[in-house]
Amino acid sequence: MFSRKGKAERTAAEAWDYLSSAMASAGESAKETGKATAGVAGAKVAELAGKATQQSQKLAGKASRRSNKLAGKAGARMNAATDEAWARANLAANALAGRKPGLPWGVIIGASLIGVALGWAAASTARAAAERRAENEELQLAETAIVSTPTYDS
Repeated sequence: MFSRKGKAERTAAEAWDYLSSAMASAGESAKETGKATAGVAGAKVAELAGKATQQSQKLAGKASRRSNKLAGKAGARMNAATDEAWARANLAANALAGRKPGLPWGVIIGASLIGVALGWAAASTARAAAERRAENEELQLAETAIVSTPTYDS
């Protein structure tokens, strides 16, 4: 009853809708995580700063460094997760749009350079072996050569 084209189009439309909602929810989730992380880091900073002012100026500096480090770690984790989510979402969107991924030129060039280096090393080794073989043959000929001097009868 339904043609293949209609079914394929419906499947693609459903996939597109799912991807769009997933990207939107990933963005919202990233925003909420950022706000929550900032709130937790801010609360931790406030708590550590309160203790530090009670104890001494030295402890205040230490607490500030520690809270910055904790906030930095939390931010780095959030950024890594957000970057991964966006990269995957973009790959999926490109696949649904029919765009093929680009060639990994860095890997291709790197493999080519390694191949050239290995070829050069093999050629140099073969050339050196051929030269040694030629020298050994010359030495063997020189050792086994019979020197004969002609005798003249007068």
